[in-house]
Amino acid sequence: MTLFRFPRTPAVDGRRTTPARRPWLVAARVAPIVLAGTLVFAGCTATTAASTDDGSASTDSTVSLAAAASVDPGVTAAEAMAANEDPPGEDGDDTWDAADEIAITLDGGTATVDDASGDVSGVSVDGDTVTITAAGTYRLSGELAGQVVVDTEDEGLVRLILDGVDISSESTAALAITNADRAQVVLADGSENTLADTSSYAEDAEVNAALFSSADLEIAGSGSLTVQGNGNDGIASKDGLLVSGGEITVDAVDDGIRGKDEMMIEGGTVTVTAGGDGLKADNAEEADRGWIAIAGGSVTVDAGGDGLDAATDVVIWGGTLDVTAGGGAGGTVSEDTSTKGVKGAVSVIVDGGEVTVDAADDAVHTDNTAHLANGSITVATGDDGVHAEVALTVSGGSLDVTTSYEALEADAIAIAGGDISVTASDDGLNAGSSLEISSGALVVDAEGDGLDSNGTIAMSGGDVVVNGPTGQGNGALDVDGGFDITGGTLVAGGSSGMAVAPSADAAQASVLVAFSQQVAAGTELQVVSSDGTVVATYAAAKTVGSLAVSTADLVNGETYTVTANGQAVGSAVAGEQVAGMGGPGGGMGGGGAPAPRG
Repeated sequence: MTLFRFPRTPAVDGRRTTPARRPWLVAARVAPIVLAGTLVFAGCTATTAASTDDGSASTDSTVSLAAAASVDPGVTAAEAMAANEDPPGEDGDDTWDAADEIAITLDGGTATVDDASGDVSGVSVDGDTVTITAAGTYRLSGELAGQVVVDTEDEGLVRLILDGVDISSESTAALAITNADRAQVVLADGSENTLADTSSYAEDAEVNAALFSSADLEIAGSGSLTVQGNGNDGIASKDGLLVSGGEITVDAVDDGIRGKDEMMIEGGTVTVTAGGDGLKADNAEEADRGWIAIAGGSVTVDAGGDGLDAATDVVIWGGTLDVTAGGGAGGTVSEDTSTKGVKGAVSVIVDGGEVTVDAADDAVHTDNTAHLANGSITVATGDDGVHAEVALTVSGGSLDVTTSYEALEADAIAIAGGDISVTASDDGLNAGSSLEISSGALVVDAEGDGLDSNGTIAMSGGDVVVNGPTGQGNGALDVDGGFDITGGTLVAGGSSGMAVAPSADAAQASVLVAFSQQVAAGTELQVVSSDGTVVATYAAAKTVGSLAVSTADLVNGETYTVTANGQAVGSAVAGEQVAGMGGPGGGMGGGGAPAPRG
């Protein structure tokens, strides 16, 4: 039997690189999202798709995300994975001679062993326990109320072909690889397989999952596997875990699938329901381990805890990932349980694929940096859409935060590309020290501040639309340390009480207009120069009392009028902005963004 496997790449600097068969450099091309609210400037449109990173970075980077306290937020998936420990699997693992298989037929409370050569010394049967003691290939079929154990000192691979097995244990794991060099579970073509374990493990039990491995483990093939983790985890490896194929369904009282050192899913269909975390890698002791990668396949997770929880990195560049955590955005966040959607303590990188998250707590969370470089991301959350304690960069792909408290939050936020649409009940973008916008299309719908920085905002390119608050206590723009704009197009509509605009001495001119009366949602607003030229057209997404606009077509010192359906509602001179300008129903004052939360 032969399963197709790509060749591995040669060693680089004395270290084997990641297999060429894995699509490190392939990033999904996705259609741009539909932006909520429209803005048309002379010569450009806010819905124009920005150029996206094709993900074709070299793989010879020596940057290790997990090794640094503060890392480059622009690191790609290829660079991150080149620096991490390789996942399980070697050339030839998916190719073998059927004549070398040893057949194990399970029969209720016992089993029989058959080998064409007559040598069955590598398998022993003791009542309802089958023990494999030698490396080799074993084909298992039938039903067993007991346990299959792998315990061998041999070097080499133990390959277990599950060909229609139903194994359940009332006292321990159904399938336990307690000692081996490497192990592979192959789901035979067309087969249906089931593993179920005991409902109770001792707190210090070494074996504590329905499918347990102390060695590197790969799950391959095209059959199906249903795992019932009645006592703890569903599938657990104390080393690395690779899923390259199969239709795998896991239902566990605690964690669904755990690879302590690392976990990669590159193929197959994986469905996890877990009382604890859905997918977990928890080795925080070694800098290049403790990571989770989604390279392909279809992954669906419904977790009572975190959807994905990595001690170091979460890296996604292919396949589809659909995560529900803590009951979704309407769920209750407990002080005792983390209910984040995708969580990487060191980094989260999305460089392709399709990601959907619905989480009670942050949808995407990292204690360090996040880079959204490509692919399609749609999130709903009861807290932050994307939260990075240190830095968040969006450089390509599409990002849609449909529901959030604060949509994007980090100490430093950089928007360098992509199509981004965010909705927040509080701040849209909240930066602790800096917000930089250089490219891309960004639409913000916020009931708090639209763009909020405790430090500075710098804009050099891109198209930005802010549909800001209707209440007077917040503003479409809120910046404590100055807003410098040198390029791009900006419109920020909102209430007038806290309205501000980019700095008057910025290289690109801006105008801030307070209206004589509130303008209803759906109204077409136009910014018109003194000679009648329409500089910008904006369809108000909600009731607005002020409008801040910056474009290369504006000239400082010139007067501009804003019309609503053809009727003038206010005018101002470009470059004469006043922070906390006041207005109908508004007050004076500035106000800053709250510090990023954990």
